[in-house]
Amino acid sequence: MLRITELKLPLNHPENMLKTAIIDRLGISTEELITYTIFRQGFDARKRNAILLVYTVDIETANEQTLLNHWQNDPHISLTPDSTYRFVTQAPKDLSLRPVIIGTGPCGLFAGLILAQMGFRPIILERGKEVRERTKDTFGLWRKGVFNPESNVQFGEGGAGTFSDGKLHTQIKDPNHYGRKVLTEFVKAGAPPEILYVSKPHIGTFRLVTVVEQIRAAIESLGGEIRFQSRVEDIIIDKDQVRGVILAGGETINTNHVLLAVGHSARDTFKMLYERGVYIEAKPFSIGFRIEHPQSLIDTCRFGGNAGHPLLGAADYKLVHHCSNGRSVYSFCMCPGGTVVAATSEAGHVVTNGMSQYSRNERNANSGIVVGITPDDYPGHPLAGIDFQRRLEAGAFKLGGETYEAPGQLVGDFLAQRPSSALGTVQPSYTPGVHLCDLSSALPDYAITAIREAIPAFDKKIKGFAMKDAVLTGVETRTSSPIRIKRNEYYQSMNIKGLYPAGEGAGYAGGILSAAVDGIKVAEALALDMIK
Repeated sequence: MLRITELKLPLNHPENMLKTAIIDRLGISTEELITYTIFRQGFDARKRNAILLVYTVDIETANEQTLLNHWQNDPHISLTPDSTYRFVTQAPKDLSLRPVIIGTGPCGLFAGLILAQMGFRPIILERGKEVRERTKDTFGLWRKGVFNPESNVQFGEGGAGTFSDGKLHTQIKDPNHYGRKVLTEFVKAGAPPEILYVSKPHIGTFRLVTVVEQIRAAIESLGGEIRFQSRVEDIIIDKDQVRGVILAGGETINTNHVLLAVGHSARDTFKMLYERGVYIEAKPFSIGFRIEHPQSLIDTCRFGGNAGHPLLGAADYKLVHHCSNGRSVYSFCMCPGGTVVAATSEAGHVVTNGMSQYSRNERNANSGIVVGITPDDYPGHPLAGIDFQRRLEAGAFKLGGETYEAPGQLVGDFLAQRPSSALGTVQPSYTPGVHLCDLSSALPDYAITAIREAIPAFDKKIKGFAMKDAVLTGVETRTSSPIRIKRNEYYQSMNIKGLYPAGEGAGYAGGILSAAVDGIKVAEALALDMIK
């Protein structure tokens, strides 16, 4: 098949115009076009009142090679790449020890699925609960202020991504088309088929719950085993080789292969690994606040008179500003038509994050407005970034009144350096609630200074971004893992054989799709090592 990229048509084009555009673009007759499928559909909104749909299409013609020769110098016409997933191996029938996966976020689930599909019958250990029970516990914090340290936004089946926007796009390089495998498996598990072709696919929290359950069922049907409320307390290492894991209840599971997919908030696990001598280093991450605006403001600024068009949906944005103090401020995890959520995993701490449902029809848009920091900002041992996060989160708990309410401030007051005492037109979505205060002590001075400079700069790109009634909610500290568990070219720990760090917690991914892709790559490496 041939692939055409960058095929642009008006937003409201009639259905048959795409077929006509393909024929015209290739210079062929109607009879020569056998069939076509849309591989990707996005849009170009740089001109708000002349928004274009941008297509990538795969076509079948009667004279493919002739056309390919004719258009060989055209960068937008090429052979369609083969994105078929092929397993690297199959498990031997006499497999003695089974691989163990720690964590059931997207990395752990897809590592488990791939290993199960290859016949390795993985044992997957999850400290939290299965996704529906976990959802009840999470809502317990949001609605009643009741916190469960083992079952929350960070811990439980599906990982942190379950309570997010469910974004399924990434900027990672993916020459082997692992991302296509992930999306295909999501659709098989009940995700909307459109995620296979829209340029910025997402699922949303409630739909992700069902999808996660179906992936679990697929793993179990292939001989895999998933154990909930099974926290790994220790790892057995003998002469720099993994030999097993010990659960909190005292059970030992013998294995020579452990895939670590714990997510970015498994602080006690990081501490245990560090104490066992696993090589870990500190890495950069970001800190900041959540900001909320009326979604209608963002829609109008991005789409003009086309705001509300069903093909465009709720508008998003991506912003960055390089500040005079040398810091960079950027928007993070933007959630159109979403809510700000309580995302702590430790008692006496407040952490914010954002999520959206599939419909993205809540009244507010929210995103993180975060400042990049490096290990130079929290010098010391490799886990110093965790201590740094904890100080900010404990401070936010105190600023919020020590009830799991989040400290908040109107943007106008934040910029004017005065405390907030009453809300304006923007009603914050965070539950258990927002306690208005002065956020200037919630982050280090350099971060507050940078954000105060960035918000007016962002207002020049999105008019109204600095509206005085927009709401800042603190603190956002879990943008990415504060550590990296370094691995070699075989995806194993630098100094412990049989330990495979993977995903966001190990410092190798950032989001659902990239974590799932990393899980597949690491699972393949583990499988190849097991058959040696």
